[in-house]
Amino acid sequence: MLPKVDTTYLIDFLTRLLNTPSPTGFADAAIALTEETLAPFPDLSLSRTRKGALVARWQGRQDDAPRALTAHVDTLGAMVKEIKLDGRLKLTKIGSFAWNTVEGEGCTVHTRGGGKVRGSILLAKASSHVYGKAVGEERRDDDSMEVRLDARVAFADETRDLGIGVGDFVSFDPRLELTEGFVRSRHLDDKAGVAAIVAAVKALSEAGLKPAQSAYLHISNYEEVGHGAAAGIPPEVQELVAVDMAAIGDGQESDEFHATLCVKDSGGPYHHGLSNRLRELAEAHGIPYKVDIYPYYGSDGEAAWRAGGDMAVALIGPGVDASHNYERTHTEALVAAAQWVMAYLLS
Repeated sequence: MLPKVDTTYLIDFLTRLLNTPSPTGFADAAIALTEETLAPFPDLSLSRTRKGALVARWQGRQDDAPRALTAHVDTLGAMVKEIKLDGRLKLTKIGSFAWNTVEGEGCTVHTRGGGKVRGSILLAKASSHVYGKAVGEERRDDDSMEVRLDARVAFADETRDLGIGVGDFVSFDPRLELTEGFVRSRHLDDKAGVAAIVAAVKALSEAGLKPAQSAYLHISNYEEVGHGAAAGIPPEVQELVAVDMAAIGDGQESDEFHATLCVKDSGGPYHHGLSNRLRELAEAHGIPYKVDIYPYYGSDGEAAWRAGGDMAVALIGPGVDASHNYERTHTEALVAAAQWVMAYLLS
């Protein structure tokens, strides 16, 4: 029987992680929080890659076939592309999302000097009373969207005086809410997966259990731009399980109450043998799971493969509704993902 997952601990860590801004390229604070959370477990040996990812090594009962798990703390976001003549900001996207999914969202500009300036992401022609039907008909793209700063600025130089410059990172408000077992927030991709791994580590450690094989936990910081786990997975690793969100929608099996095994995505099929073994583990331990295929999805497992990684790769994760939008999952899916991670480590 698997140890019990401490749901309160899982949700508390996930809450803190979601409230830590970490757009790709600006994820150090989220990496540091994860490192701080894993540090109390004495069997883990923690290090950082030169790229900034966190790697935890966990000595197993055997050491002849090391394994790895990977999940990522970096999220969608933006950077300042241009300071407009009126002091507002034009952005460039970090990661793949549509502008309409963040329209009206609060945001924070993180200045080079460490300052934080609040603002809102809006259509430049936002007022229906001024622009009429154009508000609904205007295409949402890099040129039509802007940040309205919560500061008295009317000229570009006044914005620069705030310390804002081209290249500053912009994080989107997560708008986290916990209700009826649901977790509703931006950036569950993939902070939910990281929380599942951390909760699994706690449950196994407190039960006095070790992985069957030595294991590496790779917490990535560049997944949303496609090359997170291209570095940092030790060459001796023979299997890699990516723990990332499972997408929900028409034609999909996934839902918010199960963990999901993805057997194929935009990069092609995952390793058949390892995927089947994960199915068998879920069934043996009564873990609620689905199997799915995602045509517009990629993972750090693929990044490791494309970088030349010679290991079997599979992908599991909690079901998340409205991926790359205002996302939602349920505690049941998070617990199922943590249980699956434990079952895999112990097998």
